[in-house]
Amino acid sequence: MHFRTLEIWRLSAALAVMMWHFLRYAPPGHEAASAALYRLMPLMEMFFMISGFLIMLRYADTLMSEPVSFRRFIVRRLARLYPLYFMTLLFFCVVAAALHLGLVQSEQPERYAWSALPANILLVQAWGLTDTLTFNYVGWTLSAEWFCYLTLPVLVLAYQRYGIWGLAAVAAAAIVALEIGVAMGWIPFPSWLQANTWGAYRAFADFALGAMVAVAVRDSRFGLKSLVPGWLVFIAAVAAMATLQNAYVIVLLLAAATFLAALAERNDPEAAAYLKPLHPIGRVSFGIYMIHPVIESVLLAVVWRKMLEPMGVMSFYAYWYLPAAAVIATALLSDRYFEGPVSRYLNARFGGTQAGAAAQKRGAAATGTA
Repeated sequence: MHFRTLEIWRLSAALAVMMWHFLRYAPPGHEAASAALYRLMPLMEMFFMISGFLIMLRYADTLMSEPVSFRRFIVRRLARLYPLYFMTLLFFCVVAAALHLGLVQSEQPERYAWSALPANILLVQAWGLTDTLTFNYVGWTLSAEWFCYLTLPVLVLAYQRYGIWGLAAVAAAAIVALEIGVAMGWIPFPSWLQANTWGAYRAFADFALGAMVAVAVRDSRFGLKSLVPGWLVFIAAVAAMATLQNAYVIVLLLAAATFLAALAERNDPEAAAYLKPLHPIGRVSFGIYMIHPVIESVLLAVVWRKMLEPMGVMSFYAYWYLPAAAVIATALLSDRYFEGPVSRYLNARFGGTQAGAAAQKRGAAATGTA
């Protein structure tokens, strides 16, 4: 099942974060626009929620079905996400080397501390092990997702034993633990919904909520076929963000919007056919999210800040769309020529599938070790 509405909402979250980051290079006067976009950052909760929804819908009944099923799942997720992440990490390692050699300067030199590199390589930088975001700073979200993947058996077992109420108990326990962590000062943020270096645990709570929604959609007998209710609730969630309403209200609205939109598409797969032209971009929302700091470093930190801005040849807001377009184009090319081929190779080589076994057998024969 392909949920086009959720795909576009996830793309919207990636684009909102990207454009907000780009505004840091705007001239004075951008503060109101920047503040308005910042208020939409709770869309990141939906990012994790949709991930939990899709993963649970696909693996709830199969993840623990045989001893190698979880290993195949982990290989598939790493093969899909880690190669691009690693390439962006290498880019920022080059930046870090240039910074330490005195070839470039940075307003945030702590972002390039070599001591944080092992945590970034191992994808644990969002597990409360670092004090600040480092290297590809948006990589904390993938670190958080990685934590959710590793703990997915907890959700699956809770569901298989206690149904949706088991998932509700896990989500509630995670949220209570997060609130206690903030209250006790263990999580150094005013709210767990703002945590990034501790984002793994925040993501797990959202992930569990998304898993609950997945089970509710799958088992619901409600015959809703219109996407209008889902869109109305999603708009209400965005309005709640814009007017700084209670964070829990926003999260519940996002969960309700996800449920209504997914249910409508389950009942009528053609309900969101009008979104089909956006699918090529929607499917690379992860690439957009991971690549935009790289393009930002080149086209904004160097080309704009060092060259075009001092010359005064054009407005920032006219230039603003160029790096955005470059990010989207790069994400599309990366998906087709890098991420897709590398993912297929890694799955065939390490995924434990028949194709992987055949590939290993051919490799052994070629080297004379069969």
